Amino acid sequence: MTPRVRRVVQALLYETIAVVALGPVLAVLFDQPVASTLALSVTMSAVALAWNYVFNTLFERWESRQRRPGRSIWRRVAHGIGFEGGLVVLLVPLMAYWLETSLLTALLTDLGLLVFFLLYTVAFHWVFDAVFGLPDSARGGDDA
Repeated sequence: MTPRVRRVVQALLYETIAVVALGPVLAVLFDQPVASTLALSVTMSAVALAWNYVFNTLFERWESRQRRPGRSIWRRVAHGIGFEGGLVVLLVPLMAYWLETSLLTALLTDLGLLVFFLLYTVAFHWVFDAVFGLPDSARGGDDA
């Protein structure tokens, strides 16, 4: 698999599995129809993908104007907080409206999703690499 194809397959599998796993869980937790929570999961995934593109574009524009190049730990922390903070602002009201719940309940649910996605991301990539092999970059080659 070429690096570009690998990235596309990885992203599509990651999002598909996340949506399929998350939809039924939200249906049970909020006593909603599975079709509705699957649609919410797809919408949240689309918002997250769009936000990723927009945020990284803005962050890289800001980053290019900084006096010190590179990505220190503090710049990486700022990136993570900015990205996740933006997702909270975008997704919590959406979840509250869609699930007919309070902003506080939606926020707590979003925090739970953050923990889920941390664990899911590690597990997914571990299994993906076991099935498809490591990318060239992890084997000392060029994967750009």
